[in-house]
Amino acid sequence: MAARVEVRALEHAYGDVRVLDRLEFLLESGRIGCFLGPSGCGKTTLLRCLAGFEDIAAGEIRFNGNAVSRPTVTLPPEQRRVGMVFQDYALFPHLSVARNIAFGLRGWDRRESRSRVADMLALVGLRSHEDAFPHQLSGGQQQRVALARALAPGPDLLLLDEPFSNLDVELRQRLSVEVREIIKEIGATAILVTHDQGEAFALADDVGVMRAGRLEQWAPPYELYHRPASRFVADFVGQGVFLRGIVRDSASVATELGDLDADLPAEVGPGEAVDLLLRPDDVVHDDGSTMRAEVAAKSFRGADFVYTLLLASGTRVLSLVPSHHDHALGERIGIRLAIDHVVAFPAAGEIPGGADRKDALRDAIGR
Repeated sequence: MAARVEVRALEHAYGDVRVLDRLEFLLESGRIGCFLGPSGCGKTTLLRCLAGFEDIAAGEIRFNGNAVSRPTVTLPPEQRRVGMVFQDYALFPHLSVARNIAFGLRGWDRRESRSRVADMLALVGLRSHEDAFPHQLSGGQQQRVALARALAPGPDLLLLDEPFSNLDVELRQRLSVEVREIIKEIGATAILVTHDQGEAFALADDVGVMRAGRLEQWAPPYELYHRPASRFVADFVGQGVFLRGIVRDSASVATELGDLDADLPAEVGPGEAVDLLLRPDDVVHDDGSTMRAEVAAKSFRGADFVYTLLLASGTRVLSLVPSHHDHALGERIGIRLAIDHVVAFPAAGEIPGGADRKDALRDAIGR
């Protein structure tokens, strides 16, 4: 039975250093969750608490409504029905692929164990490698063996610690999709931790962004990208820039790219400055537009460019442009906005660039 994972006000510390700070989330049965954040934010410690490797200082962890961790009670890892895929895979070098997968099936009937190993080999596409040893496999194949070994006993919850960190970029992208398909095929609940948002978005149904032991936001990837709950999430997830604007009324902001409807923070009012999040796909190249911007830099990505565009005030924005629009640096091109949902945050600090820059921005906004 796939686990429904509920974490309530979880705290953990190493000595006087608090690593997890009143962290809460709910992952429904059969969904894949991911915790994303910079190094040292506490995501691996969270995984160890879920596995039962660490006691918790406060709060509670529940699987299917049953408490497995409290400050005074910790259910041992072997009783939690949890499968674990470690960062370095932790395969036994002296055992074949089949015997590595069968390692967690000790106590099973021999015939049932052989059948289960065969099923797992088929699931991860390694039928022809059952007699091979780990050193004879590629990194991607070793990763799939580790996944098959973790899934073989039929765990209620699968935990993955930076599962693709040892692989090259292209292989990471491909395996992220493959691993998601494998997990979904068997209907497992899974949680992984990573610092790579590409992995998080490719694999997970729900993503948690962590910062200094706190959970900044827990939401589907689309929500994190388009509706970040905090400035940290907006800055950490995806590419983007902040465009300064002045609040006109309860739902409208004046910017040098025109007036925009926005979800405004409760603490700002008319006449106050805000920063609006603009993603590269919000700024569209349009030769017919009268709004112009100078190409200050560009990054070729194959199918498209990411242009850095200089506005009249000196503000820089990003634009995602199909690669057949290859404009020279210094060229002025037409742009328009195509934003479905504008997120605003209270303005952070003064406008950089001195008085001239501030005056140019005021002129561009028209105030």
